[in-house]
Amino acid sequence: MQNYNDHSEEDELVRLLLKRQAELNALLEITQAINKSASTLILIDMLEVIMKDYLQVGKFRFITETEGQFKCISYYGGEFEQHRVLLKCCKGLGKFRGPVSLSSNENEVLKNYDYFIPVFQKNKMLAFALIGDFKTTPQMMGNDLNFIQTLTNVIMVALENKKLFKKRIEAERFQREMELAGDVQQMLIPLTIYSEPGIDVAARYLPHQNIGGDYYDFIRLNQNEFLWCIADVSGKGVSAALLMANLQASLRAWASVEEDLTTIIKKLNDIIIKTTKGEKFITMFLGKFNQQTRVLSYINAGHNPSVLYYKGCVTELKQGTTLIGVLDELPFVNTGEMLLEEEFMIFNYTDGLIEYDQENPDWNENKLGQYVKTYGKLKPDQFNTKVLDHVNRWVQGKPIDDVTLLTISCK
Repeated sequence: MQNYNDHSEEDELVRLLLKRQAELNALLEITQAINKSASTLILIDMLEVIMKDYLQVGKFRFITETEGQFKCISYYGGEFEQHRVLLKCCKGLGKFRGPVSLSSNENEVLKNYDYFIPVFQKNKMLAFALIGDFKTTPQMMGNDLNFIQTLTNVIMVALENKKLFKKRIEAERFQREMELAGDVQQMLIPLTIYSEPGIDVAARYLPHQNIGGDYYDFIRLNQNEFLWCIADVSGKGVSAALLMANLQASLRAWASVEEDLTTIIKKLNDIIIKTTKGEKFITMFLGKFNQQTRVLSYINAGHNPSVLYYKGCVTELKQGTTLIGVLDELPFVNTGEMLLEEEFMIFNYTDGLIEYDQENPDWNENKLGQYVKTYGKLKPDQFNTKVLDHVNRWVQGKPIDDVTLLTISCK
């Protein structure tokens, strides 16, 4: 006949087996929810149900780390403390890898809890839990604490995987956006070399990344006149590319019906303001030359001054106005005009060329002007190549912004 102790041991073994089975079922439900991409809110709800109803934990706090900042993502029972208070109180407990009893802790906050349970990934603590009013037997205490640590680890791994997946999706979306923006930009600036009797045009574009904010264009208006521009749109990506597309369409439309550059630049400012609500801006140099009258007209809208090479001298073309897209109305517009009776060259560029190395005394706008004076008789494509070769040879480092060159010579 079995004695009382034998029955007690058998009962305890049965209870342990049933508890283990319940734990496995709980972990299975959590795992299935994770596999079905359940939201963070659902996973936290499941965690709290298991802690309350199955493990009989009366007070619970679960503090996780996200991008260097800790916050409490699950709590119930007792008066709620700020997570900063809990972090400060638990600072000295981060060295432990397993559950820590708080029964003898002297801290006024921690003494209201039974155990501190850390969650580690390799050597980094990603989260920790505080449990209190824990109703379990001494025999089951070790098992329950191990299960809580396993459960919080599983939840934390799932949350980390969600963050990684989100980052991957964002990276893929960003990459696709850059590809789309690059396609748009390639359609906007197809010109590299243009030539006709008496006119040579050459352009070079070096984006700092896959897609930049530089834009240039050359438009034959009629038998006697041509117009060109070079611009720098603030920002990158699809938004900048779409703004460039809007700028190009608007410029071409107004240039086909309006002769006055002042009117064109004001119309462009109106369009950009309405499109961007003042959140983006554009610097631009807009020029026009009449081959019959030999008059050069231009407006510099906050852009790096284009450099004119004429009769062996160089002149910076600075007259114009302020940035486009900043103010509802341009405060002033000064159109520059020059009579160019002989052959000339105009070198247009974006600020990336000068900002290649801002602290290099051997490369600035004055040095660039001297370079234009020295090599201004070269064909535009040869001149662009020589400028880039010079920069690559003498200026250390890489460009910190997009570099665009547009060089025009006219006999």
